[in-house]
Amino acid sequence: MIKDLVNINLNDSQVEGLDVHIIKKYIVRTSLNESFTTENLSILLIKTGTFKVQIQQTIEDLSPWDLLVLPQNSDCKILEVHEKLQLFIISFSSDFAFKNCLKKELVESFYFFIRNTPIKIALEEREFLVLSLVYKLIYFVSRDSNSKGIDYELQRISFNLFLYELKLIYSKYTLDSAINFSRKESLIIQFLTILSIHCKKQHYVNFYAGALFVTPGHLNKIVKQLTGKTAKDLIVEAIIIEAKNLLEDTQSNIGKIAEELEFSSISSFSIFFKKHTAFSPTTYRSNSIERFKHR
Repeated sequence: MIKDLVNINLNDSQVEGLDVHIIKKYIVRTSLNESFTTENLSILLIKTGTFKVQIQQTIEDLSPWDLLVLPQNSDCKILEVHEKLQLFIISFSSDFAFKNCLKKELVESFYFFIRNTPIKIALEEREFLVLSLVYKLIYFVSRDSNSKGIDYELQRISFNLFLYELKLIYSKYTLDSAINFSRKESLIIQFLTILSIHCKKQHYVNFYAGALFVTPGHLNKIVKQLTGKTAKDLIVEAIIIEAKNLLEDTQSNIGKIAEELEFSSISSFSIFFKKHTAFSPTTYRSNSIERFKHR
């Protein structure tokens, strides 16, 4: 079953780019020792039971309250399954994360998206209980979106809460065992950190490449390798996220928003926003107000 769940086409899921499951009774569908390759980044939380899995060259013994980060494109084998296995599984694409994360949570949790090696963390009971509640929240928000329409704000809040809890767990984990990043991973984390600070004012790759002492071409190459997007794509998405947040705040008029985001005019801001969202700023604001009224 794990093979099937971590290889779901996330573009076809109820919420595009996100898939979450609460498994109350695990059914072994993959023959033990049968190899498979993961298509998605997946994070597993074990509630009951034990199992042994080989990921690349690493063998992990998993038991209740264990958290496992299963990287994309990992070669895996389920070696053993014991007792009644219950678990939570969440898979998401980097595209979904970039579009739905608060900048701070994205930067501080990004190591989960780019690691090529698995991470296993033995949680304490409180950590497990909190994280399992967040899994359930995301699960029910995603399930209800199919029948009631997507509540984008609740979806964003629940996903960012998940990343926030992961960040806290990671911070505690690294006190005992520091995780070393490669030069490429360090570069992109630095890029995202600078982007989170300067995206309102700095819209061009040259600025970020200069701040990192690399060429724009090199920065684009590394970002593309690790995320599937160019540095310019991520800059645009960061600006759009800022614009949407400001438009949802009815205290700011569109002229002030364009100025705050360093656009030369309302017209240039409107053209940029519509190009990347299919909505004018005015239409997006109106739709946001209507969603709030019917909540």
